[in-house]
Amino acid sequence: MLYQREVTGEPIEQVIDTFWRVRSGTPPLREMAERLARGASAQAEEIDALIAETARHWRLERIASVEKCILRLGAYELRAEPTPPLVVIDEAIELAKRFGEAESPAFVNGLLDAIMKRWRSAS
Repeated sequence: MLYQREVTGEPIEQVIDTFWRVRSGTPPLREMAERLARGASAQAEEIDALIAETARHWRLERIASVEKCILRLGAYELRAEPTPPLVVIDEAIELAKRFGEAESPAFVNGLLDAIMKRWRSAS
């Protein structure tokens, strides 16, 4: 959903509606997916600023859309969801392996780990 929003520029509610027209899922899966998509979308500017600060030597514009969406989702889930941080990072790495380039898993791992440590030290 986040990737579709990224490439089409459509509002998240429209993306969610379109997404479920061609896919299926159990009610709990749908609820979780929509909650994460809405949350990450709503906080995209704040999360993008954090990614840009954390990704030294990488401008946000240079990060591929797939990786950017995975990072947004992971950062949102690290902050807003009760999922253990290492599980969130592992899930993000798996998404990067499946949808990203060869270097994507290490890039996503490094950035989300740095974001997690940053938030822990601020707490």
